[in-house]
Amino acid sequence: MPNHLHRFYFDTEDDSRRAFELPGATPHYNPDRPGRVKHILLELAIDFDNRSFSGTCTTVLVPVRAGIDTLVLDAEDLQIDAVRIGSIAQPFHYDGKQLRVRLAQPTGTEAIELSVDYCVEQPQRGLYFVGPTDRYPDKPTQAWTQGEDEDSRFWFPCFDYPGQLASSELRVRVAKPYTAISNGTLTDTTDLGNERIFHWFQAQVHPTYLMTLAAGEFVETRDEWDGIPITYHVAPDRAEQAARTLGKTPRMVAFFSEKYGYRYAFPKYAQVCVDDFIFGGMENTSCTLLTDRCLLDERAEIDNMRSESLVAHELAHQWFGDLVVIKHWSHAWIKEGMASYAEVQWTEHEYGNDDAAYYLLGEARSYLDEDSTRYRRPIVTNVYREAIELYDRHLYEKGACVYHMIRAALGDAEFDRAIHAFVRDNAHKTVETIDLLRAIDNATGRNLAPLFDQYVFRGGHPDFKVAYSWDAASNLAQLTVTQSQAKTDKDGTKREIFDLRIPVAFGYVETGSEPTYKTVTLRVNEPEHSFYFPLDRQPQYVSFDAGNAHLKTVELAYPARELKAQLQHDRDVIARIYAAEALGKQGNLDAVKALGKALQTDPFWGVRVEVAKQLGKVELDRAAAELIAGLDDADARVRRAVLDALGKLKTEKSFEAIARIAKAGDPSYYTEATALRALGGMVTGTLKARAPEVLELLKDVLRSRAGWNEVVRAGAIGGLSKLKTTPEAADAILEYVQIGIPQALRLAAIRALGAVAAGQEPDRVERILEQLDAIAGESFFLTQVAVVGALSHMQTPKAIAILSGLAERTPDGRVRRRAEEAIVSVRRKLGTDKVVKELREELDALKQDNLDLRSRLAKLEAQSGSESDRAV
Repeated sequence: MPNHLHRFYFDTEDDSRRAFELPGATPHYNPDRPGRVKHILLELAIDFDNRSFSGTCTTVLVPVRAGIDTLVLDAEDLQIDAVRIGSIAQPFHYDGKQLRVRLAQPTGTEAIELSVDYCVEQPQRGLYFVGPTDRYPDKPTQAWTQGEDEDSRFWFPCFDYPGQLASSELRVRVAKPYTAISNGTLTDTTDLGNERIFHWFQAQVHPTYLMTLAAGEFVETRDEWDGIPITYHVAPDRAEQAARTLGKTPRMVAFFSEKYGYRYAFPKYAQVCVDDFIFGGMENTSCTLLTDRCLLDERAEIDNMRSESLVAHELAHQWFGDLVVIKHWSHAWIKEGMASYAEVQWTEHEYGNDDAAYYLLGEARSYLDEDSTRYRRPIVTNVYREAIELYDRHLYEKGACVYHMIRAALGDAEFDRAIHAFVRDNAHKTVETIDLLRAIDNATGRNLAPLFDQYVFRGGHPDFKVAYSWDAASNLAQLTVTQSQAKTDKDGTKREIFDLRIPVAFGYVETGSEPTYKTVTLRVNEPEHSFYFPLDRQPQYVSFDAGNAHLKTVELAYPARELKAQLQHDRDVIARIYAAEALGKQGNLDAVKALGKALQTDPFWGVRVEVAKQLGKVELDRAAAELIAGLDDADARVRRAVLDALGKLKTEKSFEAIARIAKAGDPSYYTEATALRALGGMVTGTLKARAPEVLELLKDVLRSRAGWNEVVRAGAIGGLSKLKTTPEAADAILEYVQIGIPQALRLAAIRALGAVAAGQEPDRVERILEQLDAIAGESFFLTQVAVVGALSHMQTPKAIAILSGLAERTPDGRVRRRAEEAIVSVRRKLGTDKVVKELREELDALKQDNLDLRSRLAKLEAQSGSESDRAV
């Protein structure tokens, strides 16, 4: 890890933002290596009926030196039956987390084969079983794995960190008619009567977390690119949706092969859509697993970008993450940032520069939201409790923005040259962040260490305030740029100052002609700096950070005339959006007229979306009228934004306009859902009398509009959650949190319980808490996340007690962290000394119960521990 990390590490904490490092966070490093893992062979038998599997893991290890007498493997919650070197049994000790093998004969320097016989019943992590139940009889029968970050140890014993690369092999036996899909090439299928063995071989080296297995009843759709098989595997009734959702994959493979300067490196590319997947997707080498929620029906294709971006993201990992592998989790931004930026690049390739610029703005906003509401951290840090904590918006979205800044700094040609060199020189190897810096230097001669120091090795970003004025007497433009995030310590030291070169464009509009620009570059490296520019004539508008290359926030203090001209004429869609935001803050009738015109005439849908958002913040009748006209927009994304904005205005006219769409529907699932959600939030104040009407409509939607991913009915649940003082709304939501309700709808209902509880009477709040407490005991990751989300909105010590219990027992680090953050949030809402005292008493009792339980468990483990420490 670069030395300059620690120089900046604590520079960016402030009193209003929670720290990233929670109690228990420590520096993490890769362990000492006993040698190089050369090959891993898994021979497994899957028992779907009993949700169990058994087999042998054989690891071929080339010792780093002679005389090694102990090997320590990661192996959690496995039943270890035997350990051998070749055919010779070895003594071992297993504590449920690590398998310690005391070699009967210390190693030489030649390769050894370490074989472990083991089995797992009812696994909770690593390998997951899905199948029909009494309440969900239509669920498919499947088994699938998830290794990232360090969960491969839950389905086979291994050296479970990304610094070890090996070829791999999987022989898996399953009952007919099930198939098994894994990394690499299918070399053989053996028929055993009622069973079959599928033999997969991955010749290219990769880390353990990218080894995978998906087994079940799948139909395969075959495609290809340049002789490489590309396959889509889905449940038997969803083949048409597979082609619709995944059909651009061959063109994406061609695009990324060219963009990264390296032909797709693996013998095939399979995408397997599985039920109950805990992520959107996982980029296992040559065999990506995707949630089946990404599969689009014909109507959902209108809103296809989420699925298309997911496919692009996971495919890009086949280069960044699978071909070029991170050496340690702290450098995961190299792969996750690029895979996220690949979404931007694919959008640019497929839909154009404007769509790509707007997509990148969305990435920046996602990071900025986390930075302002959760914590600020360096992108590269090895201080955490669990590596999975790093998988946040700093890693993905901020990482994408950093890649874009690298591209802007180098220019397109040099950026491509640097990326080509980085991939080519590090193919089938492990890398750290310094390797990317070196590749840029070697390929282009550019030293981007200052950029990395400011954006990668320390947290934060600049918050610019930009004021503009024109001195007509002197023909001088004045631009005052303030870095509002800058601080000065008591000793006079200035902190958080960014040193950047920012392009500024002065725009001139000629009647009947395209705008022309005079561009200058400013060095901005002070808390406040005024710049003066002698110009031949007054510009119509000013574009700060022309091209929007830098990750930042910006507040424009420009005269209204310049803002209106920029909104109408600037070629850069992001500059037009910034102008719309500044006009929205002015909030007068003149601003509304300019925004309304842009809503009708701007050629780019993203600008129209942002204009609608600004109109929704202006409490003028004219704003509602302009928005209602926007409901006829041909783009579903704009209609969605208009509906959301109208819902905030809460006028009779806006209510009627939204209600028409809520009742009649919309070609877009998401637009229809937005209308339903908006209605629920409108029936307050002068519209309170409409509450019974809205309640009945939302309940009717829940009864009658089941459909794709339950998007529409989830919108109705969202509407009900805003009827906070309506007991019937809470009762209606509670009906849909029961097991047996379609999962997507049930999760939406669980999340909604926290919001609807805010205005309910104590008896219903108690009932909601009882439901959430019961649901918190379920093991499914997405259910636990939904419970945490609901409880975070509540204001009762009992919510903290439930969250504390969930944080104690969940095996997932992300759920644990979210629960702990929710506890802090609820505590802040509670506030009074009396409540804090009651809370402490409840928590003390809870801790005592936990201590008693732990004592009993410790005694049981002590009694059984000697049985596992044995020679075989």
